[in-house]
Amino acid sequence: MEAASPAGPDAPQPVAQGAEGASRSLLRRIKGKLFTWNILKTIALGQMLSLCICGTAITSQYLAERYKVNTPMLQSFINYCLLFLVYTMMLAFRSGSDNLLIILKRKWWKYILLGLADVEANYLVVRAYQYTTLTSVQLLDCFGIPMLMALSWFILYARYRVIHFIAVSVCLLGVGTMVGADVLAGRQDDSGESVLLICALLFVAFALCMFCLYSFMPLVIKATSATSVNLGILTADLYSLFFGLFLFGYKFSGLYILSFTVIMLGFILYCSTPTRTAEPPESTVPAVTSIGIDNLGLKLEENLQETHSVAL
Repeated sequence: MEAASPAGPDAPQPVAQGAEGASRSLLRRIKGKLFTWNILKTIALGQMLSLCICGTAITSQYLAERYKVNTPMLQSFINYCLLFLVYTMMLAFRSGSDNLLIILKRKWWKYILLGLADVEANYLVVRAYQYTTLTSVQLLDCFGIPMLMALSWFILYARYRVIHFIAVSVCLLGVGTMVGADVLAGRQDDSGESVLLICALLFVAFALCMFCLYSFMPLVIKATSATSVNLGILTADLYSLFFGLFLFGYKFSGLYILSFTVIMLGFILYCSTPTRTAEPPESTVPAVTSIGIDNLGLKLEENLQETHSVAL
C-alpha cells in the first residue's frame, strides 16, 4: 500500500485560509470593540456638548472682535438667572430628601465652593476672548486634561490603562494639528459696526448655549466620565473654526479635517476600554464594587458580552 503523497501547490491553501479567517476575526473583534452602541452614544453626547461650547465661543468672540463688547459678568449672569429660574424652582417644590432646603442643609458649603469656582472660571474664559483667539483658549483647555486625570487618580481613585494615555496623546496630537492649520491658514482681521440689537441677540444666544451646556453636562458625565467628556469636547474649537469661515473670514485648511479625525480617533480609543476605580484605603466596601465605576455604561456592556460568550 502506497503512502499518501503530500499535496503539491495546494498545500499552502489551508494556511492561507486560516490566516484570512484570523484577519476577519480580528477585524470583527475590533469592530465590536470600537463601534458599540455605548461608544456611539458617548460620541453623540460629546459632540452635542461641543456644539453648545461652540455657540458660547462664537458669540463671545463675535461680541469681542466685531462689536468690542467687554461684559463677561453680564454674559454669565443671564445664564445663572436661567439656571435659578428653572432648577432652583424645581428643587424648591420637591418633597423628601430632594427638597432644596434639605440639600442646602447637608451640602451648602460644597455648593458655595463649586459656585465660586464656576463663576470665576466663566469670567476668565469669557474675558480671555478679549485678548486672544479661539485657538489659544482651546490650548488652555488642553492643559486641563492632564490635571483632570491627575485629580481623578488621587481624589476619585480612577485607574487608567495604557490605552487611555495613548488615546489622550492622540487627541492632543489632533489639537496640535488644528493649531498648525490655524497658523498656516492665517486670520483675516474683519471689523464691523456696533449694532445694539445684534448685541442683545448675541447675549441671548450665549445664555441659551450655556444653559444647555449646564443642563446636559451632568447627564453626560454620569453616563460616561469626566475625562471622556473633556476629550469629546476638544472638537468644539473645530466647530468654531468652521463657523469662523463664514463669520470671521477664516481661511480653510485640509488640516482641520485631519485634526478632527485624529481627535475623534483618540476619543474612540479612550472610550473603548473602561477605567477602573481603586478601593480607597479606609473603605470597607467589598473589592468587587471597586471596578468599573468610571464609564459605567461601557463596563455593563462588556459584562453582558462576557456573559453571552460564557453562555455560548
